[in-house]
Amino acid sequence: MAAEDSVRRAFAIQAGHCARLGSPFTASLCGLVAEWLDRRSAIGCRILDWPGPPEADALALRLCGGLHALVRRGRLPELAILYPPAPLDPAALWDATARALDEAGADLDPWLDGPPQTNEVARSGVLMPGLMAVAAATGERPMILWEIGASAGLNLVLDRYAYDLGGVAAGDPAAPVRLVPDWTGPPPPAARVAVAARRGVDLNPLDLREASHRERLVAYIWPDQRERLARMEAAIACAAETPPPLDRGEATAWLADRLAEPPQPGTVRVVQHSIALQYFPPAGQARVGALLAEAGARASPATPLAWLAYEFDGSACALTLTLWPGGERRILASAHPHGQWLRWSAA
Repeated sequence: MAAEDSVRRAFAIQAGHCARLGSPFTASLCGLVAEWLDRRSAIGCRILDWPGPPEADALALRLCGGLHALVRRGRLPELAILYPPAPLDPAALWDATARALDEAGADLDPWLDGPPQTNEVARSGVLMPGLMAVAAATGERPMILWEIGASAGLNLVLDRYAYDLGGVAAGDPAAPVRLVPDWTGPPPPAARVAVAARRGVDLNPLDLREASHRERLVAYIWPDQRERLARMEAAIACAAETPPPLDRGEATAWLADRLAEPPQPGTVRVVQHSIALQYFPPAGQARVGALLAEAGARASPATPLAWLAYEFDGSACALTLTLWPGGERRILASAHPHGQWLRWSAA
């Protein structure tokens, strides 16, 4: 398949994903680019001649994120008036987008240079009941929480948010971020989650104190999903007061170092990740599992280890928990990839 055909197909596929995930605006924008993008602008040539795999590179989301950022900056006023909450007008949207690509190509180039980076806060509404299951199984021990693929660490400070989880309250009731996923099934265990220490790693960790990093997180939220935008801004404000410690590095080497540290008696070590493992190469995915299995074999009732994973499993996502000693893997729930709903299945 020619490069241009692959690019158009990638944008069309992304349009379908956005439509299914409740963003008709972004679906329309991707579909318009797939059909109408031409080579009259330098940025159009760059996109249509993309040298890598456009779908795997999330090329469509790179462009959409860049346009959203420039609209929010006030850089593209003619396009901005067509962004939500304006009614969707595909013909006018494409005319304004084509002009924006011609006028703002230099500003869009940096957004095409690297992959999108998100940190969906609503995923904490799925991870938190998983941590409650860990707490229930380990006598509510204080947790040493480690996250791989942490981005800006918004889901690493999940104990700072308020929750209603199937009727069970959790977290900080006074928090400005309140997560109430649509819940099906029995409630989670009403166990207290106490985080004694936390740390995360990412290839490109974002610093919430940096304006450009905050802009990046918000830009990749689809502009017609106003609730997600408001939640992201509130979570950034909450976490930026005391950002979690984040390291720049390759996750498997970092995880090996963490697991080699002597465990603290009376605590439980928890490794978590959410919609991150799919971005690891196959060897990296296998290495994560091997490292945890090796460390789990050394765990004892005094030094337990938990692996909490929230990753794609077919059309939805699965929340799984593996707890050592023992190493039994349990499927706690299935969930929406953005944390909108959760079907709890754990006893």
